[in-house]
Amino acid sequence: MSETTATVTADSTPAGVVIAESGTARGRRARIALRALQVVLALFYAIASALPKLIGHASAAESFERLGWGSGGMYTIGALELAGAIALLIPALQSVAAMALGGLMVGAFVVQISVFDGQYAATPVILIVPLTLIAWARREQNADLLRLLLRRA
Repeated sequence: MSETTATVTADSTPAGVVIAESGTARGRRARIALRALQVVLALFYAIASALPKLIGHASAAESFERLGWGSGGMYTIGALELAGAIALLIPALQSVAAMALGGLMVGAFVVQISVFDGQYAATPVILIVPLTLIAWARREQNADLLRLLLRRA
């Protein structure tokens, strides 16, 4: 624990320490729940979202043809989703992956509203919530990633 977080709250969690990073039983449960959420989202993005695009499933191909993006757009979005799913499981990339997938979901929301009349617009909005939670809870890893990249440069 750093010297700046020496103040202790009533539930014995040091002030200034994120619960998901603390050593308490509550903190351990929060870390496990956050990790489980990341695994579930990674599986969703890899299997339910990226895979149909990467294998050229008829439903995905039809949607991208309707957008006018064709198979190139379909494979690109599928590859980005798969990369994000994998990165959600890599400790140094978790926050960045969540932010990137959140950006994809903002784009998906705009497309759903503007092209598909909002038929499935709730799905990307719902997915943004846990992605934001992951990005925020794992935000300290961004500094670690930046240090790693600067060390390599």
